[in-house]
Amino acid sequence: MKLLRYGPRGQEKPGILDQDGAIRALPADLGDIAGDLLSPEGLAKIAALDVTTLPKVDGAPRIGPCVTRTGKFICIGLNYSDHAAESNMALPAEPVVFGKWTSAIQGPNDDVEIPRGSEKTDWEVELGVVIGTPGRNIAKADALSHVAGYCVVHDVSERAFQLERGGTWDKGKGCDTFGPIGPWLVTADEVGDPQKLGLWLEVDGHRYQDGTTANMIFDVATIVSYLSDFCTLEAGDIISTGTPKGVGLGQKPPVYLRAGQTVRLGIEGLGEQAQTMVAAA
Repeated sequence: MKLLRYGPRGQEKPGILDQDGAIRALPADLGDIAGDLLSPEGLAKIAALDVTTLPKVDGAPRIGPCVTRTGKFICIGLNYSDHAAESNMALPAEPVVFGKWTSAIQGPNDDVEIPRGSEKTDWEVELGVVIGTPGRNIAKADALSHVAGYCVVHDVSERAFQLERGGTWDKGKGCDTFGPIGPWLVTADEVGDPQKLGLWLEVDGHRYQDGTTANMIFDVATIVSYLSDFCTLEAGDIISTGTPKGVGLGQKPPVYLRAGQTVRLGIEGLGEQAQTMVAAA
């Protein structure tokens, strides 16, 4: 299933994509795409619906973040060996963990703001993992059963804030609008093996990133299990799993985003995003 949320910012409603690519409204009594609805039982209720009988959504509404009420937005750094090399950083012995503030979350096609004082705003296409079944100290063998589904994440990053302002990555990762997610939450049963997905990103039509999740250093199951040793993973938590080579920092010379540019990115089977870069007020 491809689940989504549509409508004006802050007024999104839950929906599902039908076989023809049309948005259908989910029944209001199911609630939003969050919490218990992401559990196996909640997803089973949606799967039991006859999608063809649900009302079609007219026009082309704004697509919002594909999940809501996210408690934690956890990111994994340097998780592709080619990206670590272009960043001139050693391969990690354990997953590199940092966070984005949940205020960074926005719809997949909303404008991305270049923060005031930014000189090095960069791009990163990433596979997002959305937790459905809460858990702590999860065994690797059981990890994927805790995943509700997957989505495209744009891990927008301000490199000077990240690397030159005291060494705490979060301040360069969690700026407002720096976490577009969606367009859809594709349920785990439809995705199958998350380590066989192509992912790409273009700036103004120039393709900079073109990789595959097969090249992750730490796969999704390892990441979910690892993180659960340090905190309880809860329904609606998002894990962004790292980016392949081709970021702006890795170009020679480096290339960074400017207001007016358009970024397009996507992951095989999970849809595409497109954002216009704008200067923050």
